[in-house]
Amino acid sequence: MGDVAETSIEAVATFDLNAYDAVLFDLDGVLTDTASLHASAWKRMFDEFLGRWAEQHDHPFVPFRVDPDYLRHVDGKPRFEGVAAFLESRRIVLPDGDPDDPPDADTIHGLGTRKNELVLGLIEEKGVEVFEGSVRFVRAAREAGLACAVVSSSKNAGPVLEVAGIGELFVERVDGVVAEELGLPGKPAPDTFLEAARRVGVEPGRAVVVEDAVAGVEAGRLGGFGHVVGVDRSGDTTRLADAGADVVVSDLAELLG
Repeated sequence: MGDVAETSIEAVATFDLNAYDAVLFDLDGVLTDTASLHASAWKRMFDEFLGRWAEQHDHPFVPFRVDPDYLRHVDGKPRFEGVAAFLESRRIVLPDGDPDDPPDADTIHGLGTRKNELVLGLIEEKGVEVFEGSVRFVRAAREAGLACAVVSSSKNAGPVLEVAGIGELFVERVDGVVAEELGLPGKPAPDTFLEAARRVGVEPGRAVVVEDAVAGVEAGRLGGFGHVVGVDRSGDTTRLADAGADVVVSDLAELLG
């Protein structure tokens, strides 16, 4: 743990925005506090399902846990991939179903749709909180002449940015909608980040990736990006450092010195 802290301090002290041409930001947990809303929605959806499953199969009910279940299997991944990954971890097999499956269907698509309904309700009820340190960093990057883009697995990225009032800070957005249209695999595959770099006209080595999820950090590393910043909101910097982050901070304002 001490080695990670020393590495982070050195990296923060020497980080130079002028060394890059673009910054590619994840949304949930990096720019906005919607990650906590997503985690709550995932837990409610899975606990409801797991309760039914346990009763139907005469198994003990083991609830969904934010740590490690959300962080290990769901965080940063496209919605339906997150559903499948968690169910696989519990050795539960469900049919994929169809994108038109209703939210009460016990299929991969049905559970994913139910989760999405829940998170949209939470966003409407609670609003979207913006991390001010992240906004300061985005503004500093823009002032330094860097192109800023959002790269999110969420299909709700557009509405979230609008509600948060920060959409105008970004010249491009590659989200779950774009990924589906282009057939791009989700994180930890680097394809969505690479598409964002292409759209802003920057080579990966000249771009910074900013992520709070292990899958996103892995995507940044696999894509050959010039610098990968991990944003840790959980107090466990090792998970992002082990995934390949060059530096792990608790707030992006730390990178401004």
